[in-house]
Amino acid sequence: MAIIITDECINCGACEPECPNTAIYEGADDWRYKDGTKLKGKVILPDGTEVDSDEAQTPISDEVYYIVPGKCTECKGFHDEPQCAAVCPVDCCVPDDSHVESEETLLNRQAFLHNE
Repeated sequence: MAIIITDECINCGACEPECPNTAIYEGADDWRYKDGTKLKGKVILPDGTEVDSDEAQTPISDEVYYIVPGKCTECKGFHDEPQCAAVCPVDCCVPDDSHVESEETLLNRQAFLHNE
């Protein structure tokens, strides 16, 4: 499953540079599929949705740092544990029950984001 940042976030920013997928953004910042990935131009996501990887997407949170579920791999393929959770001083990076995914799905996403 993806990781989510809860409202307990103190906006310290410790998590953002740790994410190997660039899936973490500061509150109110737009995000792009291409950020920190090998995706370029129009791509078809693993769920079949076509997107422009260069196009700015609406922020998920205006208040605190947030994680884009479609870019989060729980650090599978990079680390043994989610690095955002490992460095968070207030333990607000937790599993997102709304985005439960298998290890295979997470590894496939990692390959999609970085090997295309």
